[in-house]
Amino acid sequence: MIYVGNADVDAPAEKGWLLGHFMPAGDARHSTDVEIKWGRHPKGDRRAKWVSGEERTALLMLISGRFHVELPDRDVVLTTPGDYVIWGHGVDHSWVAAEESVVVTVRWPSVPGYAVTPALDDGTTARHDGALTPAHRDGSAPETPPAAAAPPS
Repeated sequence: MIYVGNADVDAPAEKGWLLGHFMPAGDARHSTDVEIKWGRHPKGDRRAKWVSGEERTALLMLISGRFHVELPDRDVVLTTPGDYVIWGHGVDHSWVAAEESVVVTVRWPSVPGYAVTPALDDGTTARHDGALTPAHRDGSAPETPPAAAAPPS
C-alpha cells in the first residue's frame, strides 16, 4: 500500500492526526502501532483538558513557533525548530501554544479512547476506561476553546 498526501490538506479531517487506529482498515494510514499528528496551533491555543492515566509513550517535536508542554513536575518550552520532548506511560500532560506553532506528535501504541470530552458538571471527565478524572490537574473545569481554534488533540 502507498499513500501520498500533504499534512496541511489531510490533517484537518482527523483533528490533525495523519496515521493511527482511527483511519479506515485497509488504508495505508491505519495503524494500531503508532499515531502521527501534524498540529497547527494559533497563539494561545490550549488543550481542553489534561490527559491523565496515559497508556502511551509520546514524542512532540517543534517545527515552528514556541510551544509549552505541561507535565506534572515541570513545563517544557520548545523554542527552536527540532526541539522535542518525550514522555511515557503514566505521565499526565497538557500543552499551550505560546506563539503560532506547528508541531509533530508521534504516539505509540495507537489505542482508542483519548478524544477530549467535555467536563461533567462536577468538574470531572470520563476517561476512555470509564474512570472519572479531574478536568485539569488542579481539578478546575477546562477552558472553552474559541470556536475558530483548532480542535484539541
